[in-house]
Amino acid sequence: MLDQFTIATKGGIVLWSKEYTDIVGHPVDSLVQDVLIQSARTESTKYHSGDYSLQWAFANELNIIFVAVYQKILQLPYLEDLLGHVKRHFVARFEQEIKALVEPECTTFPTFDTFNDEFERVCRAVEARDQQQRQSRQGVPRKFEDTKKFQSTARGAKLELDELAQAVDHAPLPGRKQTTKMRSWGERSNGTKNDNESDGAKKGKKKKGKEKRVWDGQAPKGDLQALDFSGNKDSASEADHAATKLVDESARGVRTSDGIYEVADVVERNGGANEDFTLLDDSRDSQDAGSGKSGGILGMFKSLTSGRVLTAEVLAEPMAQMREHLANKNVAADIANEVCQTVAGGLVGVRVGGLQNIRKLVEQSMEAALTRILAPVSSTDIIRDIEHVRRQQKRPYTMAFVGVNGVGKSTNLSKVCYWLLQNNKRVLIAACDTFRSGAVEQLRVHVRNLRALSDNQDVEIYERGYGKDSATIAKDAIAFGAANNFDVVLIDTAGRMQDNEPLMRALAKLVSLNTPDKIMFVGEALVGNEAVDQLQKFNRAMRDFSTNPHPRQIDAIILTKFDTIDDRVGAALSMTYITGQPIVFVGTGQTYTDLRKMNVAQVIRALLRP
Repeated sequence: MLDQFTIATKGGIVLWSKEYTDIVGHPVDSLVQDVLIQSARTESTKYHSGDYSLQWAFANELNIIFVAVYQKILQLPYLEDLLGHVKRHFVARFEQEIKALVEPECTTFPTFDTFNDEFERVCRAVEARDQQQRQSRQGVPRKFEDTKKFQSTARGAKLELDELAQAVDHAPLPGRKQTTKMRSWGERSNGTKNDNESDGAKKGKKKKGKEKRVWDGQAPKGDLQALDFSGNKDSASEADHAATKLVDESARGVRTSDGIYEVADVVERNGGANEDFTLLDDSRDSQDAGSGKSGGILGMFKSLTSGRVLTAEVLAEPMAQMREHLANKNVAADIANEVCQTVAGGLVGVRVGGLQNIRKLVEQSMEAALTRILAPVSSTDIIRDIEHVRRQQKRPYTMAFVGVNGVGKSTNLSKVCYWLLQNNKRVLIAACDTFRSGAVEQLRVHVRNLRALSDNQDVEIYERGYGKDSATIAKDAIAFGAANNFDVVLIDTAGRMQDNEPLMRALAKLVSLNTPDKIMFVGEALVGNEAVDQLQKFNRAMRDFSTNPHPRQIDAIILTKFDTIDDRVGAALSMTYITGQPIVFVGTGQTYTDLRKMNVAQVIRALLRP
């Protein structure tokens, strides 16, 4: 059973302890030093020291810990229940004494020896309940009539014979073998044919099997064959026809005077730049004022009357409403708060000279804050970077696509590949997602489609199957690309949740070993606060788990599913704010041409639009 139970502060000061036997060593001291003082990362509340196992529970409000020590070979399932009850009783009885310990004027150490009897009562009650639960789980013993031994008795044998007799009464009568189909008289009269004729007829005529029933909702065999496109029948023409459906001609980009193919800008909703749009709309608010309503964003600033000097207190309420407006646009809460603080800081001390001045002040301050966040701080001209690397370093330009599960990394990698092929670049796709089933096959289909769609068919896939080290595959793919004069190597990685440490370590290894020129984070435009958590943990993992003295972090962002969010573009602001890196592409659909550029002014207009 228990060898020791100790109640101590997280700093190691023992408040109360009870030993049932002599303890070899100091297991509680080891727990405090290894787990508490060093803040070891562990989700478990169990610790092993020598021959002992320790299980503990915290009382965070009082900064104390409850530790149970027992032999490692024992299994004590009731310990969690015991720790919870002891904590509740101890805190309820000595809460004031424990709080007094941290007071500066405390000069005496209180005694907790009176807890001995109460602990024994709690311990006995928990053990008794555990014993009762174990007995209830064992269930009621079987009746004697249900055992095999009962069948060997006279009564059991008689019951068995009765059951057999009943079964015989309901069984078909013995005799001639039942047939499912009776022969006709003609067949019986011809039964005297010689064996040679019968054998010849059997060999010449194949017996027709029973036709398979087609159930409701099931397609007939003929329809399934008609829908099967995996064969080689007219494979070339059919493949080309299917591939053309993967390109939206209306979404194609344009070529510059230098011959560079650029993707189109995002189509802005609600009139775009030509819309007569202002953050603070006089007409709307004047109309709403007559009806007793406060419409538009101007309603946030109704209290800012003419001739008044703006202070932090005056701006507190309208800024709170502005913060809520940004949150409704899918901006992460912390970032919305930061933006509003920046805007308020630019308005404090300004004397309001009229409604027109209020509009201009707020618009200018808000646009300045958002522009400062969204404006790119690094190069977004990938074509120029590719040519620079090819010209100066004589090697392929490498891009790694990373992100969580299901955001569309492989799909958007293929869109980027299509864009590169339109710019006459030789592309090698490295299939480094060796974790997800079907990932390599998905890339094969993309490569086949891209070859059918592009006049420049210089795209290949480098694969080594599943279950291999993705970092090594990426390294070999880059070497293969350099040896075969490829311009770009696109590295597809496995989707991973930001809290999955083994997969995050594997990603850090891939980045450290191969040092890609661009680390593309692929994220959804649908997320809000989750975008902040994803990017922070991806950057932290690549920094903490890197073997490189100068660890790399995310360089650029691809925002997917942008066509599903209307004007709730807050994820773009959140991701750019966290990383300080630009959004180079936006995914707007399922075809290879559904890759767009995002204009900063468009995002600002969408964020400020009521």
